[in-house]
Amino acid sequence: MNSIKSTDLISLFEQSLKGIEQESFEETGIVVTVGDGICYVHGLSHAVFGELIEFEGGNRGIIMNLDEESAAIFLLYQHIPVQELEVARRTGGVFKTPVGMQLIGRVINAMGVPQDALGDFKPEAYRSVEAEIASIIDRAPVNESLETGIMAVDALVPIGKGQRELVIGNRNTGKTSLVIDTIVHQKGKNVLCIYVSIGQRQANLARTVSFLSEQGAMEYTVVVTADAGEAVLNQYLAPYVGCTIGEYFMDKGHDVLIVYDDLSNHAVAFREMSLLMRRAPGREAYPGDVFYLHSRLLERAGKLAKGGSLTALPLVQIQSDDITAYIPTNLISITDGQIFLDTQLFNSGVRPAVNAELSVSRVGGAAQTSAIKRMTKALRLELAQYHELLDFSQFGSELDEISQKKLARGALAMELLKQPQHVTYTFIEQSLMLFLLRENFLDALKAHHVKTFATQFVSYVRSVYPVVYETIESTKNISSSIEGDLTTIAREFSALFVVNNE
Repeated sequence: MNSIKSTDLISLFEQSLKGIEQESFEETGIVVTVGDGICYVHGLSHAVFGELIEFEGGNRGIIMNLDEESAAIFLLYQHIPVQELEVARRTGGVFKTPVGMQLIGRVINAMGVPQDALGDFKPEAYRSVEAEIASIIDRAPVNESLETGIMAVDALVPIGKGQRELVIGNRNTGKTSLVIDTIVHQKGKNVLCIYVSIGQRQANLARTVSFLSEQGAMEYTVVVTADAGEAVLNQYLAPYVGCTIGEYFMDKGHDVLIVYDDLSNHAVAFREMSLLMRRAPGREAYPGDVFYLHSRLLERAGKLAKGGSLTALPLVQIQSDDITAYIPTNLISITDGQIFLDTQLFNSGVRPAVNAELSVSRVGGAAQTSAIKRMTKALRLELAQYHELLDFSQFGSELDEISQKKLARGALAMELLKQPQHVTYTFIEQSLMLFLLRENFLDALKAHHVKTFATQFVSYVRSVYPVVYETIESTKNISSSIEGDLTTIAREFSALFVVNNE
């Protein structure tokens, strides 16, 4: 009982003699049990779910479960001990995170505490991490392209500002590399970025932040981290904290890109919390409300009629290419499409390993840049035919001439869509490369010359025919007259390229 300082008899007498109003017993409680980052508090009769609770020893926690006898409170800080019989008090408020433009370029944890040794910052406001989503009336259609700089994505599964596109794949298939390159590509495009790291190793995060700094991407990026060693509540809160910061920027009229890396770890953290609270486990031991965990997070993304947009790129890891697992199927049903990264493609040297057949964008076509849209009308069909014929040709049967042409053309398309890590292309560069494929200028080339030919052609157009290049940039389209000019330029360049390689 020694830990009870302000509720012992002496202090109650002192308050009584001084005429100080005594604290209501409904507003305080006593810690009954504590362990594994969770404690049960008896009392707190009027407490509500999600309320922030303060402990006498300096720790704080959030109520995650209520029953008749006690409240289950998850603790925010691991380094501050909570003792049995310690006093807990209601704050009457919920957990809030600092928001403001000063967060740009900073690395913070789920508590809003800086982790980058750059000193404190002065937040412009504090916002609750749980918020009501914008109504249909307040939203606008997704009709503006968010360039990723990755041709396989921008051409086949385009992303629009305000969209939620799931990045899904096995371990080590390039999911994080894809989204990091997308963040780097936003430089100079007036898009603010938020990278939320959930349950990752500190070494991996340090490498990511170092790379973003080297590329100048931290100038418009906020990093929110809850590493694997932090309290389970912090891992649970991190994506909501990142989303709240993103909503603040969106309300200020900015276009925002938020990456959740990854929601598999987020679901595991929530499962751990649920099992500690003795909630009934369901499929794969996840609780029944795990769907709501991610739906209420991802529904906050969108494009506002008055204001900016919030584009979400959640990542999810799967085992053995099994997209029918519980969390992946939940996220596929919530999001507006998925980019599936295939282990087989990755191991065969196709980078990025985007599987065009299993990847889909449900709204991106409406937001795709006209120039790329015009150049990729038949590309998805050609790739589908290529993969089908490739499987068939492995049986050793002889293929007719038409099938052989389709195989050769598909191989050229696959070679063109390959892209080195940390190299991104603008929509003009992509549309010029895709023009070469569509108009059959790559047919006479060997596979290992395709990428060199395409990139040198882009440089040739930019340097020798700047008017054509600038026209595509300003109109975001390749008109019939520009197509005619490009055909002439491509013939001219083909002759030069052959001479240079003789």
